[in-house]
Amino acid sequence: MKSKLSKFTSTGSVINKGLSWTTIVSEKALLAVIGIATCIAAAQYLFEMLVARVITLPDLFMLFIYAEIIGMVGAFYSTNRIPVTLPIIIAITALCRLIIMHSKEMDALLVLGEAGAILILSGAAYV
Repeated sequence: MKSKLSKFTSTGSVINKGLSWTTIVSEKALLAVIGIATCIAAAQYLFEMLVARVITLPDLFMLFIYAEIIGMVGAFYSTNRIPVTLPIIIAITALCRLIIMHSKEMDALLVLGEAGAILILSGAAYV
């Protein structure tokens, strides 16, 4: 029984080793697509800002989000891992942008809830 089990597990490890390259390649390919799409979206956003001839604080936050996404993709390619803090910083920036854009029309409790979410995310990034 033990020999049959060891034969099964060794076959499973061969299959896992054979399929691991697909995970690596697909992860790198998808991150490349994300990086390219982010650059295109940033260029489109910059073009819209130029056409409108207006630059507001939410626009700057949006450009910062694009820069952070590109930085996250670059960090993955240089270290083969994504630091946990980068997506948290992107989420904090997105929440700040929402508060700035909609704080005049939003209910005060909703603004407090978003500010609380920023506080929680900041604590998570610190730890």
